[in-house]
Parts: sequence; structure tokens; C-alpha cells
Amino acid sequence: MKVLHMISGGELGGAKIHVHTLLSGLCKTEEVLLVCFIEGSFAEEAKALGIPTLVLHGAVPRVVRTLARLIRERGFELLHCHGSRANLIGSLLKRRVGLPVVSTVHSDYRRDYKTRPLAGLTYGSINKLALRQMDFWIGVSPALVDRLHERGFDPNRTFVIPNGIDFTLGAPARERADVLRSLGIEPQPNLTVFGCAARIDTDKDVRTLIRAFARTVAVCPGARLLIAGDGSQRKRMEALAAELCPAGTVAFAGWITDTKSFFTSLDVNVLASLSESFPYALPEGAVCRCATVAARLGNLPNPVEHEVNGLLFPPRDQEALADYMIRLAQNPALIRLYADRLYEKAMRDDSVEATLARQKEIYQTVLRRTERSASRKRDGVLICGAYGKGNSGDDAILTAIAAALRARDPDLPVYATSRAPAQTARDIAVGSVYAFCPWRLHRLMRRTALYLSGGGSLIQDATSSRSLWYYLHSLRAAKRRGNRVMMFGCGIGPVRRPVNRALAAREIQRSVDRISLRDHTSLLELESLGVTGIPTRVTADLAFLVPPADPVAVEALCAVHGIAPTDRLLILAPRPWEGMSHRAEAFAEAACYAAQRWACKPVLLAMEPGTDRGICRKTAALAAERGVSCPVWEADRNVGVVVGLIRRADAVLAMRLHALIFAASQGTRYAGVAYDPKVSGFMDYMGQSLCCGLPNADANRLKALLDGLLTAEGGDAAAQRLRALANENFELAFALLEDKH
Repeated sequence: MKVLHMISGGELGGAKIHVHTLLSGLCKTEEVLLVCFIEGSFAEEAKALGIPTLVLHGAVPRVVRTLARLIRERGFELLHCHGSRANLIGSLLKRRVGLPVVSTVHSDYRRDYKTRPLAGLTYGSINKLALRQMDFWIGVSPALVDRLHERGFDPNRTFVIPNGIDFTLGAPARERADVLRSLGIEPQPNLTVFGCAARIDTDKDVRTLIRAFARTVAVCPGARLLIAGDGSQRKRMEALAAELCPAGTVAFAGWITDTKSFFTSLDVNVLASLSESFPYALPEGAVCRCATVAARLGNLPNPVEHEVNGLLFPPRDQEALADYMIRLAQNPALIRLYADRLYEKAMRDDSVEATLARQKEIYQTVLRRTERSASRKRDGVLICGAYGKGNSGDDAILTAIAAALRARDPDLPVYATSRAPAQTARDIAVGSVYAFCPWRLHRLMRRTALYLSGGGSLIQDATSSRSLWYYLHSLRAAKRRGNRVMMFGCGIGPVRRPVNRALAAREIQRSVDRISLRDHTSLLELESLGVTGIPTRVTADLAFLVPPADPVAVEALCAVHGIAPTDRLLILAPRPWEGMSHRAEAFAEAACYAAQRWACKPVLLAMEPGTDRGICRKTAALAAERGVSCPVWEADRNVGVVVGLIRRADAVLAMRLHALIFAASQGTRYAGVAYDPKVSGFMDYMGQSLCCGLPNADANRLKALLDGLLTAEGGDAAAQRLRALANENFELAFALLEDKH
């Protein structure tokens, strides 16, 4: 491949290391040219590393003309921009040379000029516009890419690439004792050395670190703090440390170049930043086997996973940070455990070799997708469902659908309707459009080739007729705008009102090309509506494809909720429904019965927190009155953890359909309380008799269900069969998509 990289040439820190490390590796196997727009150490160091480098001066029009001529003469295949000036020139070159343009976003572009308002108004505004003109974007961390998705950048054209770390470096140039003495700290046995390497300015929040350390050293006299870096607040922070901390316990190292010796001198690497793209200090510390405590910024900062290979605290929360620092200072074995785990993860994900391989893969994908988009008038899939409403089960299904589609066709553009499009784009990495914005939705329908309606019970009027009308209208709109239309792994019914039944039959009959259903009850309902002649197959619910999180992460979160590894778990997943307020007492009594009769730890799972939180807390309070503690676990965006918790459980008693499906998919014993035909239909489809209707769910009936449940055998033979059936949905979808071409 022939790739032209462009950068201003005045960058420092993580961006400089990233580009130098990346290009010094790429130029060994690919034809690479680095263009800088100013003279300086950046260009000189690049040349010293063997990177072909050209420095171009002058006004923007002249630079653009020169580069356009160079690109044509040397036959470059794509352009790669780094930073605002490069983005501007790349956006201008894009139309001249007709090549794909990629931009690596090294930091939050909205904060780059925070301390320079005039520059932000000029360069910052230009960069915002230029960045939108790029064809593809690369973020140096998942959290940074999430921000791009939240701001409307298409997830189908974004990638994540880590800042590569060289694990092959030898021993540090200086011993720990030498580093400590050079900073005025006398090495002693049993010292716990905390430290950070960062600019000393507002964003890095060194103030919180110093205040937390002051409390730490008061409890643990063997604690020490090293701060490397310089910045506008250094003198203030030195004064604060002198005021709050004992003399000789805090040292400021200034700007350092020998980062390996510095990090090797630490036991714990601390990052208290208020804003980061990818904190380069984290993998640098990981290479040197430092344990890590970091501020929780958006998503979990890569590569730290809370209570698994490090600790995360809320930004600015000096009390939480101090608690974690004290915990580590008092537990050297925990420091070693977190350090080893973080090293292993960084070695796997953040090595230079991993970065180079990922970058080459991205280039190949960019070229492939560029060629594909030029050859196809329509491409991609639009998925319509009840997404972005805070229901973890529905969002988990969308995650599974997107992953399965991309596993079969990695270059397939995937879009989805959502009530919260920014959140859906961020959490699931699909292009997202607001479900009730018809002009954007219809425009997207004209671009895509296949429309999938499903992933849940959409064709029903039990919740409201308006919901049914919306999904029927969407089927018709997609068909009119040229999509092949498939009702996809869905549930049908109940449709009760005669006018709705007639409308559903008419719209499905004239708009839908293929149907896959999740159970036989839905097939009977479809037939009763009078729908005929459309290829239809009963498969299985798509929720069977949602994978569980790693058991280590699940156990770590269990510990946060006071659940020991040896505890037997019973998960109860109620939901509010007509008559349910009278049943909370019965669920609480059942939870107490499980704890006392079967020695199970009852956990209340709010599958849709905004809706279920109240009934779960009420049930927990009623159980507490009887002397039994029931933690309330609110399902978050990481549904894999919910599935992992269900896999970890001994049994599940649920009203929520997705809790039952997840239990069946993981071979966990389960019993249902049917508030809706879709629950009883699923239980019948699975041949599961441990089910009762909500009107009959008194305490005695729930206890009987628990007795049957906790003496039954688990197993995943049926789950394996249903996972295979769930995958058939995608075979049918791709067959329909291929018909279009």
C-alpha cells in the first residue's frame, strides 16, 4: 500500500509517540511518506527513525497544489491526516485527487483549544468542519470513538486503534532506588510509591490526586507520591502538596524523557484526569507492571477494568480515590495481582505489533469499502425495533444482530432506528437515526438495500395501537423506497382490535418479502390474521445469540454487590404490570423462602432500569422487613454482564421475557410468571412447564415454582439447538439481500 500521512509537525506527547511508533513500523513493509507543515523536532526525530519525511511550508493553496501533484506522480492510494491543519488540507485534497481520506483523532477536538479561545474560534471551528469531510475516522481509544458516535459520526466508518507500546525495551536505565533518591525520597522497605506522569493543568486534576494522597499518607505512613510533568499549575500544586502532606512524601520530577525508569519506580500508576482520549500513561505503566487507579471517563478507560485489573473512581472524587489508594497501600498482594493482569491485557491489545496489524487491517478495509461504495447504488441494512428505550434486553438483541451481520459481511453498513440515537450509536456502534424523524429515516431507506423489522414483538397492540401503526407504516415506507423487507426473528401478537388486525394483515401482505418468527405461537397468530403466500420460517429468538461477559468480570461485579464466589444465586426479574403491585409481597416472600429453604442468595434484576427499578426496590424492601437482604442489580449497557450473571446463577424466576431467554441460552434453570402471551408462548415453545399466569402468582404458587426449579436439572442441549435456529435468521436475511443484487 502507498499511504501519505500529514501532520502539522508541532505535536508532543501521545500524538507524537503514536505517529512515530506507527510509521517507523509501517515504513518497513509499506510505502509511506510523512508530510509535516513546520520544521521542528517532530520531523527531525521522524527522519532519525528512518521514516521518509517531507516538510512543506507555505500558504494552504500552494501546499494543496504541491501535494496533489505529488500524490498523482507517486500513485498514493489513500491519505491519512493527524490534527487540525492536516484535516483542513486533507479535506481540500479529497476532491482534487479522488482518494479516500482517513483522520486519526488523537484527542477530543472540542477541548483542544480550551485554554486558547481565539484559536478555538478559528482553528478549532475550521477543524470541526474539516473533520466532518473525512471519509473514515480512527480514534485512539474506545472512549474517544464513543464521543464521535455521540456527535453523529457514522459508526460504519469509524475504527479504534490503540497507542502501541514497545514491550521489547530492555531494563530501565536507572534503578528504583536511584530514581527515588534523585527526587529526595529515601528508599526504605515497605514503601508504596504512587505516581503520575501528566501535564500539570486543570484537565489532569493533579489537585484531586494530592488531596487524596494527603489522606492516604495519614493512614499509611509508608506511602510516597511522585509527579512527573510540567504545566501552568505546577507551582500551585507544589504549594498544595507542601501544605497538606508531610515533608519528603511528595516529589515533583518535572518533564521527563526516561519514562521507563520513572514508571519502574512506581508501585501504583494514578490517572486523575477529567478528560482524556487515550491516556498514554496507562499502557506505559502497564509495561512496567504498575497497578493502576484511574478516573472513570465515559467508558472504562482502556485497558483498565474495575476490580479486575485495576480500580476506577468517579472524576474529582478525592474520597473514593483515597479509599482505593489506602486499600492498595495496605495490600501489596493486590497491587501485584492488578499489575500482572494489566500487563497481560496490555501485551495482548496494546503492543506495537498489535497496533501495526490493526492499522494495516484498517487500510485494507478502507480501500475495500471505498471500492464497494463506488460499485453499489444501494448498500446496507436498516434495522427497525424498540431500541434506545432503556431496555437492556432489546438493546442486547440489536448488539447481537449487528455482530452477526458483520461476522458474515464485515463491510456491510448497519443502521438502526432508536429513541436515543446518540446513545445507540455509542453503545452498539451502528449508524443510528431517530425513530420519529421521518425525513432522515426515509433518506436512509433510499440508501440501504435491506430493511429488517424485528428483534422483538412489534406487531401487537397490547401496549398501544400507536406502536403497531408505527411499525406497519415503517414496513410500507421501506418497501416504497426500494428496500427488500423482512420481518426478522420477531414475535407476532396479540393483535386484538379488529381494525388493527385488518390493517396488519394488509400491510404485511403487500410490503413484506420474507418472515422469520421466534416461536410457533407467533406463526399461529400470523395465520389467524390471514397472512398467506409470504415465505415464512419459525426460527428462534435472537436473544439466544447474546454472549456472556468474562466470568472474572462477573465475579468482580458480584463482589461489589456483596455476593461471594460460593454463594448460590436466585435471580428474580419482576416488572410493573397491571395487578403487579399486589404481587410484590409474593415475590418478596418467595425471595425469603429461597434464602431460608434453599440457601440461595436472592438478587433482584431490573432488566429495564427506568421501568423495573421501582418494583425491584419495593420487593427488596419487603424482603428486608423479613430479615433477608436482596441486592438490586440494574442492567446497564453491558448486557453481556447480565447474561454472565444469569449464567452464574443457579436459577431464574422472571416475568421479563429476556431474562428467561438468557437463562435458557446459558443452560440455567428458569421458571416464568406470564403477564403476557409472549411469555407463555416462549415457555410452551421451550417445553417448560414451570410457569404460572400473573393472576395466579401468589406466594404459595411462587414457592412451588421454586421447589420445582431448584430440584430440576439444568442443561444447554436445547440452548445449542436454539442458537443454531437463531442463526438461521441471518441466512434468510442474506439470501434476501443477495436477491437485491
